[in-house]
Amino acid sequence: MDEETPLVVERSRTELVNHTRDVHILSWAFLLIFLAFGAAQNLESTINTEGDLGTISLGILYSSFTFFSLTASSVVRVIGSKSALLLGTTGYWLFIAANLKPTWSTMVPASLYLGFAASVIWVGQGTYLTSTARSHADDYNVHEGTVIGHFNGEFWGMFASHQLVGNLISLALLKDGMGGSASGTTVLFIVFLCSMTFGTILMCFLRKRDGKKEEGLQKSAVSFYSSVVSLSKSVITPLYDIRLLLIIPLIAYSGLQQAFVWAEFTKYVVQPILGEAGVGGAMAVYGAFDAICSLAAGRLTSGLKSITLIVSGGAFLQGIVLVWLLLKLSVSSGVFRIIYPLLIAAIWGIGDGVLNTQLNALIAMLFKHDTEGAFAHLKLWQSACIAIVFFVSPYITLQAMVWAMLAALCISLAVFLFLTLKVERAFSSSAS
Repeated sequence: MDEETPLVVERSRTELVNHTRDVHILSWAFLLIFLAFGAAQNLESTINTEGDLGTISLGILYSSFTFFSLTASSVVRVIGSKSALLLGTTGYWLFIAANLKPTWSTMVPASLYLGFAASVIWVGQGTYLTSTARSHADDYNVHEGTVIGHFNGEFWGMFASHQLVGNLISLALLKDGMGGSASGTTVLFIVFLCSMTFGTILMCFLRKRDGKKEEGLQKSAVSFYSSVVSLSKSVITPLYDIRLLLIIPLIAYSGLQQAFVWAEFTKYVVQPILGEAGVGGAMAVYGAFDAICSLAAGRLTSGLKSITLIVSGGAFLQGIVLVWLLLKLSVSSGVFRIIYPLLIAAIWGIGDGVLNTQLNALIAMLFKHDTEGAFAHLKLWQSACIAIVFFVSPYITLQAMVWAMLAALCISLAVFLFLTLKVERAFSSSAS
């Protein structure tokens, strides 16, 4: 027995390394995959202009994402979160490959499939990261909320830096302008494919965290009726929880504010001042501040009170930007004219970093019994709002969009604060 005891201690130390190691691997893999997709998404409307192919492809993508988010939690439960992550990478790889020969017959099917793959990878990501955090907290008697906050901070900090890295690569390889030559964009997308391939290989080294999935797959050898019942439960049951209903407005706003950067900010604020080449620079600034803020917000997260304060701070900063744009407080000449869009990009990136880390940490803390379903609803409402912005953007002015954003921000923050007032006492007692 005396000889066996050190083996038990040694095993627990190995577990500690594995938990944090998995977070590092997941973060780096998503960085490698999304530095390619994020930069490609920013370029779609300027390099695939014939018939608005790029913009329409993104609208199709996020519509598909919205639809398949209804089924994503069931898919993740059946195949497990690690397998879901690997399956999800195939859609991003195919979408980048389609950009090597962008036509309606390549881009539309790739966008439809990416919608499915994206829903699966994001529900898998939320489930896997939450499972890792809970294992770490259980094994080492650490406060669960703190671990969830730290792990989400690391992941979203790394993820947000994809905008910085990806846009710098685009700037380096498309020096002749955003459209570039055919050979220039071909080289760029080949580099992106290589990055995605490395990210996918890295994900293979994640430790499997779902012990029951094969058993569940055989057991539910699967009648049509049971499939429909399982799907409806995974989609509808979470909506009976008042906490989810009160979070949905903030989730919807988080999707709106992301699409606002991609569809409106770069088009109406950055491009007229800095030109086409300045879009990549502004998005790099946005990504850098997003990453820094995500890391900082994750470190400061420990429970519902800290989440409330951090979300309120980020919402206040984005509210300042929206009022700034409404009042048209721009400068027509001088150095500040160049700094002004970069400053807005930095402030908006801070708000995005706050919303990403805190929404994921909040869902992980509140929905322990249906993690997959809650994360599916996160992506469902986000992607629906992103799709709406892409489809509406060509027909709406910047001022009208800013008014809509400001109204959405005020409503979502008010509902979120109502949630924290009603749930905080119950949440604190259950967490303790």
